[in-house]
Amino acid sequence: LDLPSIVWIENYLRTYEGAVIVVSHDRQFLDNTVSKIVEVAFQQLTTYEGNYAFYLEEKELRSDIQKRAFENQQQKIKQTERFIERFRAKATKARQVQSRVKALEKMDKVEDVIDETAAINFKFQFKQKSGRFVSTIKDLSKSYDDLQILDRAEATIERGDKIALIGANGKGKSTLLRIIAGTEPHEGEAQLGFNVNLAFYAQHQLEALTLENEILDELKQSGVEKTELELRQVLGCFLFTGDDVFKKIKVLSGGEKSRVALAKTLISESNFLLLDEPTNHLDFLSENILIQALQQYTGTLLLVSHNRHFISQVANKIWYIENNEIKSYPGTFEEFNYWQAKNDREVSSETKEKAKVPSRDKTARRNNDHHKKDEYTALQKELNHLEETIQRLEEQKATQEAELAKEQVYSNPELLMKTNEAYQSIEAELKNLNKKWESVAEKIDTFDRRK
Repeated sequence: LDLPSIVWIENYLRTYEGAVIVVSHDRQFLDNTVSKIVEVAFQQLTTYEGNYAFYLEEKELRSDIQKRAFENQQQKIKQTERFIERFRAKATKARQVQSRVKALEKMDKVEDVIDETAAINFKFQFKQKSGRFVSTIKDLSKSYDDLQILDRAEATIERGDKIALIGANGKGKSTLLRIIAGTEPHEGEAQLGFNVNLAFYAQHQLEALTLENEILDELKQSGVEKTELELRQVLGCFLFTGDDVFKKIKVLSGGEKSRVALAKTLISESNFLLLDEPTNHLDFLSENILIQALQQYTGTLLLVSHNRHFISQVANKIWYIENNEIKSYPGTFEEFNYWQAKNDREVSSETKEKAKVPSRDKTARRNNDHHKKDEYTALQKELNHLEETIQRLEEQKATQEAELAKEQVYSNPELLMKTNEAYQSIEAELKNLNKKWESVAEKIDTFDRRK
């Protein structure tokens, strides 16, 4: 289900008068729909009177109480055992010893708390850092027969962006990911930037798994320099523990294959990740591991997801496709929702006001809109020109850095001075251009907010 469908079901269940039992790994869906949580763990059913957020708080409280009770009981058991051991051979203490032995036998043992949380225990490594502009989209058009997906769309992905592409099904989200990955035919440009090393996770990646391989061997053959212990730790995060790592790919379920493919993507040394519905088939524990991994990931990523909690924890920018264009919001998912709700209220208010405006005022407004559109187009062209120049200078800067590292350069004072002057000149020009870029980008952002 896409986001609009999920929200519709939430609203439906709020007014539904019957009983509902839900099995779900969508945290926000549970928070918005249920009034009781029943946890299945250690062959027991445990009830929590509240939604999922309440369950997390209450479970932590109960675990603390149980942990203290376990520790107190263990201390009492040790004291009793020491008494029995010390006075076992004394006839005068025989009755007391027997009494304590029977007390231990009858004692209802408190179980220790099992930590079900998991922390990320591997780090991303890059062979190289990408340039500032990871992907540049210009005049991008895509259609399927009469269905127009994108029409002369433009967008830029910068190093460090963690973008969530959201929206209803059928809007072209997965299509856009494939275009950026270079696997989908299209019109216009979708170019990767300097030193970009891309990894793409999608459901069709399951077909690329070697069926006869064992799970551990599949990760070993991904070309990364990790020990078997490190690979097993990664697989453990995705619920493959013990001898599970020796299962063949061909006997795995669809969900298990998804987790293997996702693990392969995460351990790749890519500085740009494309993730299409990565939380499908993941339980809360595995989803939390994925969130931790992507939060500490220092590269760039673009993901498609309908999981609101996941998006809110990972993304620092929101993309959505509207009117066959790629629209961007420079903020978190919560900020985007607040901004969108505010815009909806303003549009509703403006619609009512426009009904009262005389036709002469409408003509003046149309002329003003045309003027603003021309100004916006000019700013966009200036921004594109600046981006191209900055990218070219970034490449020249990298070349000069490589030259400065050569022995024949740094061992020759005259050549070193000349090369360093060229490097400093490029760096100064880059600094100036970046300031200009920020100024133009702020003006464009002002236009976008007014829209």
